[in-house]
Amino acid sequence: MDILNNHVTIRKFKDKPLSKDLLESIIYSGCRASTTGNMQVYSVIITEDNNRKKELAPYHFNQPVAINAPVLLTFVADFNRFSKWCQFNNANPGYSNFISFFTAAIDALLVAQNVCVAAENNGLGICYLGTTTYNAAEIINILKLPRLTFPVTTVAIGYPDESPVQPDRLPLEGVIHIEEYKDYTKELIDKFYTFKEGLESSKEFIKENKKETLAQVFTDVRYKEGDNEFFSGKMIQTLKDQGFLE
Repeated sequence: MDILNNHVTIRKFKDKPLSKDLLESIIYSGCRASTTGNMQVYSVIITEDNNRKKELAPYHFNQPVAINAPVLLTFVADFNRFSKWCQFNNANPGYSNFISFFTAAIDALLVAQNVCVAAENNGLGICYLGTTTYNAAEIINILKLPRLTFPVTTVAIGYPDESPVQPDRLPLEGVIHIEEYKDYTKELIDKFYTFKEGLESSKEFIKENKKETLAQVFTDVRYKEGDNEFFSGKMIQTLKDQGFLE
């Protein structure tokens, strides 16, 4: 429990490789995660080659961690392998659809989270790269992913070379709903977000981006509507190209 409660994101790693045994042990722990129908419709791509990392970097928005981490693990929603098993055993797979993508994506993300916990339990640090789905088409090309596969997240792993402060989180009462969803009033929103908005880092964030509120930093700078619509369209097209949306 302490591992989970003490989690921090690591973006600076020591120049120290992970042993093959340690990496495989962490991934093995990941693969013990729950999976739909025990199908294990996911794959994990290990990237350690520096040239390959540099090739991937632009599609992770050139975050330094995407190059400097000893290992990148790309978690892939994968119905290719399972479909081939069906075909080779006189069974007709019917997984060219969105629900199959979503099922495989859930499987892959459960594995990714298990891997993160296992990594931290072994003294390693991790950084979740949420950029993977934004540029899935390019990552598919670089990693040579076949039809009925889709990269859903990437995790950078290595030995920490920093001790960052834990990021803020909403209070537990802000995310828990008893029996049914209770919508948020303005008073509750103010209550749950006051701490985040009052942090010095948040105030600096607002100042740097020349905005009036922290919310504006998210809507006008970090996650703009136009960008969201662009990447949504790009993702939908890639899902079509990969056979999940016919």
